[in-house]
Amino acid sequence: MNAHDPFDTDVLIVGGGPVGMGLAIDLGQRGVKVMVAERYPEPQQVPKGQNLTQRTMEHFRAWHAEEQLRAARTIPPEYGIGGLTAYGTLLSGYHYDWLPREKVREYYQTDNERLPQYATETVLRARAAELPVIDALYGWSAETISQDHGGVSAQITERASGARRTVRARWLVGCDGSRSLVRQQAGITETRDEHDRLMVLLVFRSTELNRMLEQFAGKSFYNVLDPALEGYWKFVGRVDLEATFFFHAPVPRSAEQGGFDFATYLHEAVGSPFDVELEHVGFWDLRIAHANSYRAGRVLIAGDAAHSHPPYGGYGINTGFEDARNLGWKLAAELEGWSGPGLIDSYDAERRPVFASTASDFIARSISADRDFLAAYDPATDRAAFTQAWAGRAEGANTEVKSFAPHYRGSPVVCGTAGARCGALGEHNFAAEPGTHLAPATLSSGKDLGEVLGSGFTLLAFDADPLDVAGFAQAAIRRQVPLATVCDTFEDSRARYTSRLVLVRPDGFIAWSGDVAGGAHDAILARASGNQK
Repeated sequence: MNAHDPFDTDVLIVGGGPVGMGLAIDLGQRGVKVMVAERYPEPQQVPKGQNLTQRTMEHFRAWHAEEQLRAARTIPPEYGIGGLTAYGTLLSGYHYDWLPREKVREYYQTDNERLPQYATETVLRARAAELPVIDALYGWSAETISQDHGGVSAQITERASGARRTVRARWLVGCDGSRSLVRQQAGITETRDEHDRLMVLLVFRSTELNRMLEQFAGKSFYNVLDPALEGYWKFVGRVDLEATFFFHAPVPRSAEQGGFDFATYLHEAVGSPFDVELEHVGFWDLRIAHANSYRAGRVLIAGDAAHSHPPYGGYGINTGFEDARNLGWKLAAELEGWSGPGLIDSYDAERRPVFASTASDFIARSISADRDFLAAYDPATDRAAFTQAWAGRAEGANTEVKSFAPHYRGSPVVCGTAGARCGALGEHNFAAEPGTHLAPATLSSGKDLGEVLGSGFTLLAFDADPLDVAGFAQAAIRRQVPLATVCDTFEDSRARYTSRLVLVRPDGFIAWSGDVAGGAHDAILARASGNQK
């Protein structure tokens, strides 16, 4: 630290799980000095957060860690991240494919992935170690935080030795989980939608179950709808193909005190007895919790610190990674001095309504729909009606994948439609609509467009007026906004964007699009960088 610089780092990240490390890498690649305080010296060997969507893998590509992540997978690629939903028991004969994300593959630059969270964390830690501006303190916990007009101070403690130090940072981001100390000490309240269910997480080995599940080729997790649970799932997942599994399900509160027969509970979920060797038993409360703000002054929160929910649909870790990608470039812009006052605020304005929509339009709606279905249909009393309704649910699983399309159409830093709102419910489309994710395209050179997008804003100009291209370049120079330009013909897959000019943000979302700018180059960049008055 410079003797005249009162700051130890630009950004202190409390919590070095996947979201915290992803944010550290996003900032570190931009030259931002980052310190990470993570309480665990090593990733915890508990399988969770396994399903990584195509969009999340775009982040890993941007963080130069995609190849390493794919090499760390524990299940062959042909298993994908799709699952299976069964009625009654896993072996009942009633089942359908669930969340087949490969159906939206064409709208993303790369394939999805599946591996345990601890493997993902290991890859992220390795990538962070390659960036000299990241100082990762593993085995350190934050005890207190405070802030003033100029920055944030945190007291952190090394758990093994008890050593303490105070860290002074310009900004602090809490990525410290659903019981976030940062959120609490920053005075950020949260709203909880209690479902009043205690859940168990089991990790176990079973060679017999491994053989039983060979009939479900290419599936790596299995949801069981038990009518007795009124819409809550029993959930079995593979950790690998070598007989290691995990299991989530509601259990009585008394199960925490011991004496609960977990082996029998597993047999009931599957519909057959099999050998069970328990390796881990943990408990958690099923709830949807959402922070009422993602920012308090110079303190921000991301990932589970900002939002938590049951593991329905694999939304959790993917939502957290999107927080990191959204926040990274905005914090960097603030520190580099080219952002306006509205850019950091747009993190909350964009990400908070997206999670609210995810929770209500997908997670809570799924639980409610399952409860209603189980109450209305029973193959033992009316097989024909049940079979017809079950087929309808199978089709609905496809619809859910296609309709989960987070967007920022109502963002204050997007030049979109007046009155629009940010959310998760939408549709996948190749058209370059402001506020939506940029779909892939191939340049006439043969390169993927994603390979040439800049770390700042990128202007895509397809047979566009050179005066518009020059106008954006000049506006970017005046505002000191980083802008790269990609020029090509308006043909082939590029024509699917339906606009000759597309302004792409550093996180791969579209800030503005059109065939001409009409002299509004400066106003468009002003809004996209949070400088609009």
